[in-house]
Amino acid sequence: MELDEETSENLKKISTWKRIAFILIFVVIIGVVRTLLWVVVLLQIVSALLTGSPNQNVLGFGQKLSAYIYHILLFLTFNNDEVPFPFSDWNLTEAVSEQKDIELRK
Repeated sequence: MELDEETSENLKKISTWKRIAFILIFVVIIGVVRTLLWVVVLLQIVSALLTGSPNQNVLGFGQKLSAYIYHILLFLTFNNDEVPFPFSDWNLTEAVSEQKDIELRK
């Protein structure tokens, strides 16, 4: 079975193979981040039970962690071409989160 010329050219693109490598790396990273997310959830539950309110420090970390997960998911689903942290600046993660918040408010 022969591949047509366009498919053959697509298979030779270095950019596609680089993205696939990054996707594999971020699949591992998101597994670790998911564990951190559960730690945040459990800390907030404990804080709410003991003090009656969520911990403000953990709240901020949870928001940044959520933005990071969102940025990774955008990259994995080809909705964003910016490679997430640690291969880009952390501020890009926060900028994407803020932009989506603004879009949702409209």
